[in-house]
Amino acid sequence: MESKDIAKLAQLASVLEVSGWPKPGNVHRTRNYDDMVFQDFIISGVVIGNIMEELANQAKEIDDLSKAELGKYILQAVSETDKWISTNTNLGIMMMCIPIAAAAAISDGFDEIQENVGRLMDATTVDDAVNLYDAINVADAGGMGDQEEFDVMSEKAKDELRANNQTMYDVLEISAGWDRLANELTNKMPVCFELGFPTFKEFLASCDDEDAVNKATVATFMTILSQIPDTLISRKYGDEIAESVSKKAEGILQFKDDDSFVEKLLEFDDYLYENKYNPGTTADLTAASIFLSYLEREF
Repeated sequence: MESKDIAKLAQLASVLEVSGWPKPGNVHRTRNYDDMVFQDFIISGVVIGNIMEELANQAKEIDDLSKAELGKYILQAVSETDKWISTNTNLGIMMMCIPIAAAAAISDGFDEIQENVGRLMDATTVDDAVNLYDAINVADAGGMGDQEEFDVMSEKAKDELRANNQTMYDVLEISAGWDRLANELTNKMPVCFELGFPTFKEFLASCDDEDAVNKATVATFMTILSQIPDTLISRKYGDEIAESVSKKAEGILQFKDDDSFVEKLLEFDDYLYENKYNPGTTADLTAASIFLSYLEREF
């Protein structure tokens, strides 16, 4: 696949995810938050295009997967976004979509992408880890958990990474137990490939509604949330709250073919907003799942 097409599909996935309506608990076309608004996400989905294309071009040319420089491109994408908006809108999306884009660039067919994501992550370097830490700090996303040894906010963090020869895979593996994105990246993205992508694909195939893409986006988000407690909520409010949110999502999904479904989604959106329960990790997984769906269509 052409690098420019991979980049366009990454942009498309980012924009479609935030445009999903009504996508409960996150910014969407009729819901802004105090610190970020709908337009911020649209902008961030557009400005990463050139970086995604450069990443794909580089991946095509390398003969050693450790030269893919995933961390560098995550940092570049977040830094470019930071030039245009003042909030962290896409660190998680870029952490997910950059390995997928690189994997797509080196794959001869869609069925190779998941294995190539694993191979690329296994081949990440200490420099990738350093760049990831810098990206987290640019995005002002805080630490990757409670582990003091490799806390990204530590002034000595990068020196510690180099001294201990910790690759990007290594530092993500440390936080995989409490961060779903880290878990995905160190396990070949099972939620995206085996839950999110099939849900989006199957919904589109079964729906002839003119609003099918939007509905597929919301269905994918809700399906992931119903089965995978959101670790952003867990870190802020505890596992019990995250699990209760997933249970509520599961209950609402039972009405997906009912005329009351949108009303129930809006009520759920209000509940999450009022309690500040933001399933942001689920949104990142949804964007990556949409990206995979469009990649499959173009291969």
